[in-house]
Amino acid sequence: MAPRISIIIPTQRRLDGLATALRSALAQEGVDPAGLELVVVDNDAVPSAQPAVEALGAGAPFPVIYVHEPEPGVANARNAAMARAGGEFIAFLDDDEEAPAGWLSALIDAQARYAADVVFGPVRGRAPEGQVRHRAYLERFFSREGPAEPGVIDHYYGCGDSFLRRSALPDPQRPFSAIRNHIGGEDDLLFGQMKAAGKRFAWAPEAWVWEDPVPARLTLKYAIPRAFAYGQGPSSHCAAADPPDRLGVAGWMAQGLVQAGVFGALAAFKWMVRAPDFAFTLDRAARGLGKTLWWGPFKIEFYGRRTV
Repeated sequence: MAPRISIIIPTQRRLDGLATALRSALAQEGVDPAGLELVVVDNDAVPSAQPAVEALGAGAPFPVIYVHEPEPGVANARNAAMARAGGEFIAFLDDDEEAPAGWLSALIDAQARYAADVVFGPVRGRAPEGQVRHRAYLERFFSREGPAEPGVIDHYYGCGDSFLRRSALPDPQRPFSAIRNHIGGEDDLLFGQMKAAGKRFAWAPEAWVWEDPVPARLTLKYAIPRAFAYGQGPSSHCAAADPPDRLGVAGWMAQGLVQAGVFGALAAFKWMVRAPDFAFTLDRAARGLGKTLWWGPFKIEFYGRRTV
């Protein structure tokens, strides 16, 4: 019998986080395991995660499937998992996330209640206490916040901690665009297309997960360039529309220029006086600059680097 729900976890050389994510996915409660499967897609050049996945999958309450996608790129990895998954619904969990036992059932309940094509849940960033500078900012940076109450929403979030109806996707097997393999945002592009097609999004505040970034990401050196890249999203999305939304691009660029100038000056002042919220202001300036400098030479590659 084909599974009704496929949980997908993409990974690349993050075995400790993957083990935590896997165990949490296998410990879900309130869902019939007969209708579940777990698909782990390894985007390393060599199948480095295979032994760990097979060991953790031994004796699991539902099938655990390992997929090796050696071609680097976040869209490649997600598409490889989608092509292998058999579920009518797809739940995405990242390899640095940990899902409480009621996570999946909360997503399922929200999908049924609101007849949603995609459901999103909150993400709660965690950073080690006393070991990380700008901890409050970094925990907020790696978090996803939303409405206090569940319901239909008119916008979308990222793919981690999401629940998709496969039949609503523009391509049920390979919905993620390879043009975003290296810079990310493949999920934004997909959900933007779905929004334009009139698909329904919902928010489930009870379907929250923890996010535990690797130590290398718990720095401003990582977070601020990432904030810049997030800022590029609205301008890039307008430019990628068919036909291109040039008026939208111009509007976002103008807004970004003002945002970068105002918050850049404020961030410089806060840095000089050692204000505790300096990083929050610098983030706002970086996102504004990203809206303005969004095209080719300014794109930052966060994904798709081959490792051996």
